[in-house]
Parts: sequence; C-alpha cells; structure tokens
Amino acid sequence: MQSLTLGYSPCPNDTFLFYPLIHHSISGNGIRFVERLEDVETLNRLAMEEALDVCKVSYHAFAYIRERYILLRSGGAMGRGCGPLIVSKRLSVPGELKRKKIAVPGQFTTACLLLQLFDPTLTELIFLPFHEIMTAVQEDQADAGVIIHESRFTYHSYGLHKVLDLGEWWEKSTGLPLPLGGIAAKRSLGAVTLAKLSTIVRASVEYARNHPSETFSYVHAHSQEMSDEVCSSHIALYVNDFSLDPGPEGERAAELLFTRGEQLGLFPSSRAPLFVPASSSLSDVG
Repeated sequence: MQSLTLGYSPCPNDTFLFYPLIHHSISGNGIRFVERLEDVETLNRLAMEEALDVCKVSYHAFAYIRERYILLRSGGAMGRGCGPLIVSKRLSVPGELKRKKIAVPGQFTTACLLLQLFDPTLTELIFLPFHEIMTAVQEDQADAGVIIHESRFTYHSYGLHKVLDLGEWWEKSTGLPLPLGGIAAKRSLGAVTLAKLSTIVRASVEYARNHPSETFSYVHAHSQEMSDEVCSSHIALYVNDFSLDPGPEGERAAELLFTRGEQLGLFPSSRAPLFVPASSSLSDVG
C-alpha cells in the first residue's frame, strides 16, 4: 500500500470534505493517507518546502510551486460571494487605506495577493494568523484587517465594519469566480498516482455532500469553538460545485489570477499545467 502525507486546515470546509477519506467512508484505492492539520499559512510554507505529498494551499502560494506541484480538480475552495473582506474600526472607504497598517492572514495567502492586485501601493502589511486579525484591529494594533474563513460571519461582534469586499471586486472586474485555495499534489508522484488522487478526492467531496451528518462530530471537533450556525454557514459558502471540479470557468479564473500577479512581478511566471487533466490521460503533468 502506498503511503502519502496529506495536509489540510481545521476549517470546517476542509474537515468536512476530507472526513470521508480519512475515516474510510470511501476507498483509498491502495493509498494510505497520513493527515496533518495546520492553519493555512503553515500549510503554504510546508508545501513550498515540499514537506507534504498532497496539501491544501492558497492559490497565492501555489504560484511559487507550480513547477513542482499540480492542482487536483476536486477539494478546492473557489466561488462567488466568498472572498476576503477588508474591515476596520475607523476607516470607511478603500481610499483611506493609503499608508495605513493592514493586518493580513499570511504573506502567501490569496487574501494577501488580492490586496496587492487591488492596490499595489498598500505596503504597510502586518502578517498575523487569521484568527488574530479582528482582535488586532479592534485593539488598534492595525488600522484595518483582511479577514477570511468564518471571520466574515463574526466581524460585526468586534465592532468592525466592512471597507471592501475583495471577492466582490475580483468578480466585478473579471466576471469570474474567485480562486482561493486548491489541493496540490507533487508532480513527481507520477500520472498513475495523480489519477488515483483525483478520483479519491472527488469521491470524498461527493460523499461528504451526500452524507453531511456523518461529518458533524469530526468537523466540530476542529472548529475552534465555532457555533453550529457559523460552522454550517462556512461549509455552505465554501463547499460548492467548484469543489468538485473548477470546470472551464474556474480554470480561466485561476489562469487570470496568476497572469495578473505575474504582470505585477509578484511571483515567477510558469508554463506548467495548473490542473490534473480532466480526461484519463495524464501524460502532460510534468
């Protein structure tokens, strides 16, 4: 049996999608997974160090590892109405962000990339774990913060208000869904294993969506005291049809995100294929 390391976050959408795979509700197809749960920025750095065979990564981080990893078609986070928000206690409009300290959930998060694409002159960035950002803004350690995950449902309770929805900005400027994170696998695993991984992860997503109650205990065990309502809203927002397959529209969105970043010189360019092919032929993954 082949053993592979698998990294994903304790966020409800990830634990929801990977529960069937980790708890053997579906077949591993000859692969045994050794899971590792970490916050998104830790996962990004582990992938950049090639420390994991298969790993949930931000699209921003994936831009740096495209030559060594390829995205599986299932298990990712992409969609509409699910982008990062810029929130503040005192600032009201995007123009007021100039020369202000902005807390961001990690240097290699897609949230950070979107902020840079929106306005490259916003350079006074403070990098914090995503769950510390709202407190930092509330306590005036930062003038504004870019929030992700379940924070979009709870920032009002910190006395904060929305300055800008970066996902909405992306969607209006491109007409495309927003790519947030994907499941990256080492290209060196080879075509056969990559094909198996694509099948397995899709089956896990499908099973979770068809049997949500089975995932409940596992999801809530890792949800950091999140309320049932917020947990359910989180899953409903980030688990959608794009979690099964990006399709042509999702592929265009990912390509455009990387093109825009390359044009600003934010990361190296690459011609490597982004996704494992949808067909059974996986010869073009190197």
